[in-house]
Amino acid sequence: MSTITLDVWLYGPLARYGGEAARRSHANPQVTLQAGSTVGDLLETLAMPTEERGITFINGDLSAMPGLQPDLVHVLQDGDRVAFFHLKSMWPCQYRHGAGVVPEMAEAMEEKGKLFSSPNNA
Repeated sequence: MSTITLDVWLYGPLARYGGEAARRSHANPQVTLQAGSTVGDLLETLAMPTEERGITFINGDLSAMPGLQPDLVHVLQDGDRVAFFHLKSMWPCQYRHGAGVVPEMAEAMEEKGKLFSSPNNA
């Protein structure tokens, strides 16, 4: 079976999941997984509980945030850059004007929006 290599960034206290690539404030391990692997598979490989991560980006697109993590089933591609920020991290300044989202996040946000705009919630 073929493999993919991911450019993973772990910020803040999440750096401890970076193994030998761990530094004080971040880690940048290059992770190799089987083709067809998901974000959930990546978290399992890193031994990082999903509850510890805050904002997550895949190739610069928002894929998860605290309380909304639909990206666990997102299939990763060779060369993807995945950045995990700790729960206490601030929104990265380069995204102050907004960010793109992965399809799973767009669907989850649309569903949440329907919940909040429902006449039954008034």
